[in-house]
Amino acid sequence: MTDTTASNADDPMADQGTLKQRLAKAERRNKLRAYGLVLPLFIFSAIFFFFPIGLMMFNSIDNPLVANAVPKTVEALKTQWDSRKDTLPPEEVYATFGKEFHDLDRLTQSRMARRMNFENAGLLTLVRRTGSRLNALGKETEGGLDAITDWKTTLIEVDGRWGDAEVWATMRNIGDPITGNYYLNALDLRRDKHGEITTVDENRSIYIDVAVRTFWISGLVTFFCILLGYPVSFLLANLPMRYSNLLMILVLLPFWTSLLVRTTAWIVVLQDQGVLNDVLIFLHLIPDRVQLIYNRFGVIVSMTHILLPFMILPIYSVMKNINPSHVRAARSLGATQWTAFWRVYFPQSVPGIGAGGLLVFILALGYYITPALVGGPTDQMTSYFIADHTERSLNWGLASALGGILLASVLAIYLLYNRFVGIDNMKLG
Repeated sequence: MTDTTASNADDPMADQGTLKQRLAKAERRNKLRAYGLVLPLFIFSAIFFFFPIGLMMFNSIDNPLVANAVPKTVEALKTQWDSRKDTLPPEEVYATFGKEFHDLDRLTQSRMARRMNFENAGLLTLVRRTGSRLNALGKETEGGLDAITDWKTTLIEVDGRWGDAEVWATMRNIGDPITGNYYLNALDLRRDKHGEITTVDENRSIYIDVAVRTFWISGLVTFFCILLGYPVSFLLANLPMRYSNLLMILVLLPFWTSLLVRTTAWIVVLQDQGVLNDVLIFLHLIPDRVQLIYNRFGVIVSMTHILLPFMILPIYSVMKNINPSHVRAARSLGATQWTAFWRVYFPQSVPGIGAGGLLVFILALGYYITPALVGGPTDQMTSYFIADHTERSLNWGLASALGGILLASVLAIYLLYNRFVGIDNMKLG
C-alpha cells in the first residue's frame, strides 16, 4: 500500500491528469457563471424583442378568417370554378356558400366581412347585409333555407354584387390560411380575379410613395445632422475642458426633455404667429408671414433638432481620440491649415460620421410622433400608416407587413453599409 502511494506521488503523468481535470472543472464553472450572468439579458431580449418581432412577422402572413369561416366554399371556388373564363361560379358554389355562411355566428360573419373589405373596399356592407338578409329569409321561407333551390338567383337578389366575379375571386384569393397578400398590398400590388399579380388602381397606390418619402426625409435629416453636428463635435473635441463641458451640457440637454415636449415646442416656434415668423418680420427679411409648419420644412427642422445629439456624440467620441500631433506634423511639413485638416484630420473622423449617420438614418426611418404633429398629410412616413392600421382600421396584417418591410429595409441598409464601408470601420470612440 505504501509502495503504491509512493509510486503515484512519483508519477508525473498522474499529476498531469489530475491537473487537467481540475482545469476543465474550473473552466466549466466559469462558463456556467458567465451563462448565468447573460441569461437574464437573454430572457429579457427574447420576451420584449425577439418574441414581438416574431409575432409581427407571423401576423403579416397569418390569414385564418376566411379559411376557417367558409372552408368548403373556398375549396369549391378553387376546384369547381375557372375564373379565367370570365364566368360566375356554378350553382353548387353559391349553394355551398349560402348554407355555410348562414351557419356562422354574427361575430364570425363580421370578422369575415372586415377581412374581405381590407382586400376590396365595399365588401363590408355586402357581407353584413347578406348575413342579415339570409337570417330573414330563413324565417320567412317555408322550410327554411333548405327549401331554396336556386342559390345563385337568391344571393344576387339579396345584393347584386354577388353577380360580380371579382367578389368571388377576392374570397378565393384570401382563402388560404397563410398568405402573401398583405405584403402585396404593402407594395401597392394585388391579385386580380384571375389570380395574377397586378398593380392596384392609381388612386389607391400610396405605400410605394410613402416608402420613397420615408427614405428621402430620413436621408435629408441625416445630411443636415452631419452638416450641423460635425462643427459642434469639432468644437467639443478641441475647446478647453471648461468650455467643452458647458457645450456638452447643452448638447445633452434635449435628452432631459420629453420627445413630445420638444416637438410641441417647435409648433410654438414655427407657427404663423410663432417666434420665428416674428423675428423674420422684425428683421425685414420677409414681407409677410410664411407657412413653416404642417409641411416638409417643419418635419425636417424638428427631426434634425431631435436627432442631432445622436450625430454629435459618435463624431465627438472619435475626434476626442485623434492625436493632435498628426495635424501639427502635417503643418510642420508645409501643409496649410485647410490641407492638414482635410488630408489628415478629416479621414480619421470619418468612422464617427459613419456611425452617427447610420444611427440617425435608422432612427429617422421609424419616426412617427414628430411628422404626425408638425407635418402635413403628404409628409407622413411609413410608421404613421403602421399606427393607423393598428389603431383605427385594425388591419393588423397590413400593419405587420409594412413593419416587416421597414425592418427588412433597415437590415438591407446595415448589410450594404457593411459590404461597402465595413462595420469594423465604424467607431464610437
